Amino acid sequence: MPQITFIDAQGTSRTVEGEVGSTVMEVAVRNGVPGIEAECGGACACATCHVYVDDAWLAATGQAEPMEEDMLDFAFDVRPGSRLSCQIRVRDELDGLIVRTPARQG
Repeated sequence: MPQITFIDAQGTSRTVEGEVGSTVMEVAVRNGVPGIEAECGGACACATCHVYVDDAWLAATGQAEPMEEDMLDFAFDVRPGSRLSCQIRVRDELDGLIVRTPARQG
């Protein structure tokens, strides 16, 4: 199973295993990762699962689709690596993925 590391705004790191086919948001919720609220349950209808993808993983996670980009307008402190974790599907190639959570969700 691919491992994903979540780093919160205070620098605390949590590495958890993700099931292939699930989303990074689902992995975070299942493992009680703080900072991922996921109010819409993964429907890309809010910005409460906002993460910053580590620069080394930007190409592997791909670009945000237009609908996701629209929802990121509601996120707090959007940056070039901002993504909604509900839109990143876990695959074997993402083993070692590093994402950071913002100080607060949108």
